[in-house]
Amino acid sequence: TKVLPSRSGGAAGGAPAMPLASPLMGGLNKKKKPFLGMAAPLGYVPGLGRGATGFTTRSDIGPARDANDPVDDRHAPPGKRTVGDQMKKNQEEDEEDLNDTNYDEFNGYAGSLFSSGPYEKDDEEADAIYAALDKRMDERRKERRELREKEEIEKYRMERPKIQQQFSDLKRKLAEVTEDEWLSIPEVGDARNKRQRNPRHEKLTPVPDSFFAKHLQTGENHTSVDPLQGQFAGLATPFPGGLNTPYPGGMTPEAGELDMRKIGQARNTLMDMRLSQVSDSVSGQTVVDPKGYLTDLNSMIPTHGGDISDIKKARLLLKSVRETNPHHPPAWIASARLEEVTGKLQVARNLIMKGTEMCPKSEDVWLEAARLQPGDTAKAVVAQAVRHLPQSVRIYIRAAELETDIRAKKRVLRKALENVSKSVRLWKIAVELEEPEDARIMLSRAVECCPTSVELWLALARLETYENARRVLNKARENIPTDRHIWITAAKLEEANGNTQMVEKIIDRAITSLRANGVEINREQWIQDAEECDKAGSVATCQAVIRAVIGIGIEEEDCKHTWMEDADSCVAHGALECARAIYAHALQVFPSKKSVWLRAAYFEKNHGTRESLEALLQRAVAHCPKAEVLWLMGAKSKWLAGDVPAARSILALAFQANPNSEEIWLAAVKLESENNEYERARRLLAKARSSAPTARVFMKSVRLEWVLGNIDAAHELCTEALKHYEDFPKLWMMRGQIEEQSENIDKAREAYNQGLKKCPHSMSLWLLLSRLEERVGQLTRARAILEKARLKNPQTPEIWLESVRLEYRAGLKNISNTLMAKALQECPNSGILWAEAVFLEARPQRKTKSVDALKKCEHDPHVLLAVAKLFWSERKITKAREWFLRTVKIEPDLGDAWAFFYKFELQHGTEEQQQEVKKRCENAEPRHGELWCAESKHVLNWQKNIGEILVLVASKIKNTF
Repeated sequence: TKVLPSRSGGAAGGAPAMPLASPLMGGLNKKKKPFLGMAAPLGYVPGLGRGATGFTTRSDIGPARDANDPVDDRHAPPGKRTVGDQMKKNQEEDEEDLNDTNYDEFNGYAGSLFSSGPYEKDDEEADAIYAALDKRMDERRKERRELREKEEIEKYRMERPKIQQQFSDLKRKLAEVTEDEWLSIPEVGDARNKRQRNPRHEKLTPVPDSFFAKHLQTGENHTSVDPLQGQFAGLATPFPGGLNTPYPGGMTPEAGELDMRKIGQARNTLMDMRLSQVSDSVSGQTVVDPKGYLTDLNSMIPTHGGDISDIKKARLLLKSVRETNPHHPPAWIASARLEEVTGKLQVARNLIMKGTEMCPKSEDVWLEAARLQPGDTAKAVVAQAVRHLPQSVRIYIRAAELETDIRAKKRVLRKALENVSKSVRLWKIAVELEEPEDARIMLSRAVECCPTSVELWLALARLETYENARRVLNKARENIPTDRHIWITAAKLEEANGNTQMVEKIIDRAITSLRANGVEINREQWIQDAEECDKAGSVATCQAVIRAVIGIGIEEEDCKHTWMEDADSCVAHGALECARAIYAHALQVFPSKKSVWLRAAYFEKNHGTRESLEALLQRAVAHCPKAEVLWLMGAKSKWLAGDVPAARSILALAFQANPNSEEIWLAAVKLESENNEYERARRLLAKARSSAPTARVFMKSVRLEWVLGNIDAAHELCTEALKHYEDFPKLWMMRGQIEEQSENIDKAREAYNQGLKKCPHSMSLWLLLSRLEERVGQLTRARAILEKARLKNPQTPEIWLESVRLEYRAGLKNISNTLMAKALQECPNSGILWAEAVFLEARPQRKTKSVDALKKCEHDPHVLLAVAKLFWSERKITKAREWFLRTVKIEPDLGDAWAFFYKFELQHGTEEQQQEVKKRCENAEPRHGELWCAESKHVLNWQKNIGEILVLVASKIKNTF
C-alpha cells in the first residue's frame, strides 16, 4: 500500500500513518449522513421541506417584558432605564422612509431629509429668510390673485346661479300670500295615518247625575249608557223632581261616597257669590270701582323684574353703604327706591325718613321723602324741609305742587319769593298763576330782583302800555346790553303802534350796540328771528332784520347764490315776507341780473298777488329790457286778468326794446288769435314773415290758416315755407296731416316720405307714416317702415314702443312680447317701454314686472304712472292716489299723468279732490304726453284752455288696464 507523507515532510522516525480507509471503518460509519457537522447551504430554512414554517416561538424572541421592567444594563442613564423608554428611543431613531413611493419628481421626498439631524441656529436663520421671501412673494400677487378669484366666483355664480337666486321672483310673490292661504298649505311628507292626521274633536256629552248615583250604588263598571238616559236626555231623569237623584233626601247610598247634587249646588253658590261681587243683581251694571280694582291687581303683581336673590344682594349692599357712610344721600334714596320697587312702600318711607334725619341738608333726600309720602304727610315733610333748607327753589316748587287750591299755591310761592327773591323760575311760576294786572305788578318787582332775566323783562313789556313798555325795554337794554331779543321786541312794539319808521333805526342800532358789546352777529339766528317775526305778523321788523343781517359774513362772489338759497329756505318754512325781503335786497344789489328778477317773478307768481307780480315785472323790464321772458310774463299776467289792451301795450314796448324778436312776435299773434282778432293776427304774421322770417313764424302762419279752415291758404303757405326751411320736420308733418284731412292719402304719404329724406331723425314723422299705412290696412308696410326707422335711429324707445303696439293692435300678442323683450335689451332704462311692459304681462305677473321697472327707472314719471294705474286696477285706492301724487310732483309737465289722475278722482274721489287736481293741472300748464298732445294739438281744440283739455283727455281714457 502506498503511505501518505507526514506533515513534517518525512516518514523516518515517526509512527506509520493510518491508511485512508479500511474495511473495518467502512463497516462502522455506514449509517452516518455525510452533511452532518457541515455549514448549512445558502438560503436554507429549517423545516421548509416538511412545511414547519410561519410561526414564532418564545425562544425565538426572548422572554416577555413589561414596559416598566428595568433593562439589563444596571448603569443605564436616566430616560433609558426601562424597557418602555428603550422602545420609544428606538422608534424615534428609526430612519426616515426613503422609499420610491415616497418620492416626488418636483418636490423630492415628502419629509425632511435631515429631520434626524440637529436643528442649529443657522438653520433657524435660513428658515426665517425663506419664510420672509415666501411672505413677500405672496403679498406681491395678493391683490391680483384675490381679484382673479373674485371674478372667477362671480363668473361661476352667473353660470351656475344658486337655487335661491333662481326662485327670487317667486319668493317676492310670497308677500301677496295671505295668512289663511299660508296656514292652509299642507305639510310635506306627513307619514301618519288618516286618523292621526285628521283628529276629530272629542265629543263631550254631559252625563246626568243619576248615572253616577247608579254607578256608586252598584259598584259595577258601566260601559254603556242606560237607554232611559238616552230617552230622557240631559239632566232630566225618569224620577220626578228634576235634578233629584233616585235617592231622595240628598243622602248618598253609602257613607263616604260622593253626592253629585251637593257638589253642583256648592258650585252654583260659589259662582253666585263671585257674580254678586262684580255686578249689581238688579240692572246688571258693574259696581266695582275700576281704579281700586286695577290698584288691587297692581299690588298683587310684583313690579320688579329682578330675581329675589338679586334683591337680597342689593339690599345687603345698600345697607353696607348706609352703615359705612350714613351721611351719603344717594344711599338712602337708592335704598328707599329698592323697597318701593319690591312693593314694600312703608319700609321705603321709614328708610327715607331716617335718611332725612341723617342728611338734613340734602335737597334730593327731602324731595324723595315728599314723593313717597301720601298727601298731608308729604306737606309736613316739605314744611320740615323748608326749615332745614330755606333757600331751596326745588323744595318750594314741590310744596306749591302739593297744594290743590290756587290761593294756597300763591301763598306758598309768595313765601318762597320772600326767601329766594333771585330765582327766575319761582317768579315765572308765580306770575303764571296771577291775573294780568297782578302779574304786571309782580313782574315789575321780579325785574328788580332778577335784572338779568330777558324773559321777565319781555313778559313785563308785553303787559305794559306802549309808553311804559318802551321804558321797560330801555331799562332791560341797560341791564342786559348783549341780548338781541330785547331790541327785536322793541322794534315789534314800535311796529305794532304804527311807528314803522323807527323799526329800521332800532334794528340798525341793535347791530351797532351788540357789536360794541362784543357780541358776534350770527346771521342764521337773526334770520330765524326774522321768520318768527313774519309768523307773528311783524312784517316791517322782519324786513328790517333781513336787510340788516343778510350781507353779514358772506363773500361778494357768494352773495347771489347764498341769498337765493336763503329765500328758498324761507319759502320752505312758510316765511314769505322774509323771502320777499331777501329778493328785494338782492334786486337792489344786482339790478341787472335777469336770473334774480326771474326768481323773484316766479316767487310772486306762486305766492304773491297779481298786482305785486305786475309791479315787480314793470321794474324788471326797466332794468333788463332785453329779457324777453320778463316782458312775456307781464303781458300774460295782464291777458289772464282780462286786460287785453294793457297786454298789447306791454308787447309793443317789448317790440321797441327787442325788435324782430321771434318770441314777442308769436306772443302778439297768440294774444290776437286767442281774442278772436284773426285779421290782426294774420297781419302780424305777414309782417313777421317779411321782417323776421323764421321756421316757427311760418309754422304758426300755416297753423292759423289751418285751424281757421283755410286749407288752400295753409297749403300754399306750407309749400312756400318748405322752400326756405325744408329741414324743419314740423312743416312736413303739417303738410302730411293737411293732406290726410283732405283724404289725399297718396299725397300725405309722399309728404311724409319727402320729410323723412330731409329729416331722417324725426321720430314723429316715422310714427305718422307708420300709422298712415296701418290705417289704410298696409300692416306689412307699416312694420317695414318702423324697422327702417329702428335701423336709422338705434336705441330709440318711441320707435320700439310703436312697433310693440302695432303688433298688439294686430292681435299678435306673442310677437309684441318678443319685440318688447328686444326693446328692453336695447333700451334698458327707458321708462315708456317699462310702463308698457307692465301692462303687456298677464295680471298675476304685473306686480313683479312693476318692481323690476322701478329698479331700472326709479324716478321715471311713466313708470310711476304705470304703478299708480296698477294699484287703481287692483282697487287699492289710497295707494293709487299716493302714486298719482308722486308722479305729478316729479313731472308736472306730463299731461297724461294729470288726465289719469283726474279720471281716477272722477271715479273714486270727492268733488273737492277733483277740483284740486284740476286747479293744480291748470297751474302746472302741462305741454307733453301722448294722449295730451293728441287732444291739445288737434285743430278742433286749438282755443280750449288747460282745464277743458284735461276733461276732454280724461273722458277718452278707458279703464282697460
